[in-house]
Amino acid sequence: VEWSEIPERKKQESLYTIGIFQFNDAPTLNEVREGFIRALEDKGLRDNENVRLKIRNGYGNLAEVQRIAQDFVDENVNMIVALSTPCLQAALIATHEIPIIFSSVANPFLAGAGKSAHDHRSNVSGVSSRGPIEKSLGFIREILPKAKRLGTLWTPAEINSEFYLELAKRGARDLGFEIVDVPIANKNQVLHSAQLLINKKIDAIYQISDNTINASFETIGNVAEENSIPLFGGFLLSTHRGACAALGWDFFEMGYKAGEIAFRVKGGESPAKIPIQSMSKVRMNLNLDAAAKQGIKFSDEVLRKADEVVGAKEKSQSNSDF
Repeated sequence: VEWSEIPERKKQESLYTIGIFQFNDAPTLNEVREGFIRALEDKGLRDNENVRLKIRNGYGNLAEVQRIAQDFVDENVNMIVALSTPCLQAALIATHEIPIIFSSVANPFLAGAGKSAHDHRSNVSGVSSRGPIEKSLGFIREILPKAKRLGTLWTPAEINSEFYLELAKRGARDLGFEIVDVPIANKNQVLHSAQLLINKKIDAIYQISDNTINASFETIGNVAEENSIPLFGGFLLSTHRGACAALGWDFFEMGYKAGEIAFRVKGGESPAKIPIQSMSKVRMNLNLDAAAKQGIKFSDEVLRKADEVVGAKEKSQSNSDF
């Protein structure tokens, strides 16, 4: 009986191994991971058949994320897949040899991946997730023509969060908004900080996207609802967690694109020759129930443009019918 297990173990050891890790349980990162794995499956790569996937989660702990990256190197994985900016930073420190494919990274160049889409570290490629912040602010201006002060939380420990805050401040100036920001150290501060934001006499919340905040977005949704403050999200799924509207990317698609890159690298292509990709199709999600509680009414034109409408008029207004 013992002998029959040996070929199986040999197969395990000889399989091409991909170490996949994400910073925390943010809904965006879970979607990216699912998209990545689906792309591999569509290319005929299945876990424990012809490839071995080691999937890890840092649960929001930066030291743990660094440990996972080092573990992957020590375990001699064939490829590291870094889902989020903190994971990419950790992987870049851990190895210069093993191919690194990243996704859901707002600014890979700030994270150390290279200088440009074509000029990057030779063992790295992936998909940038730089959000459509200017378009989001333009949309908020369209919905709230009189608004002046927009509030947001952000996480100084995440360089991607600071990057988005700067972009938001720059974009806001052009549209006559002032950004009022409150920094948080970890997810335990989200509730108190969201309440603090409301006390700063804001007209609406435009919550920029980062891993720590996305994982606790419902908390901000509850505070917005209790105070009848319009809440606009920085990622599409935020409309399922209390935002009245969100513009952004399909993170499943973002993960899928990274999976296609990984397949090419497994097939022998050098990451150095694969340009870093970015997303192009901005989608818009609306939540009519959240909007009603926050004192927002969308025009028929806005409803028609939406890619997904949840809430009150779900059936009659959704574009998915045709």
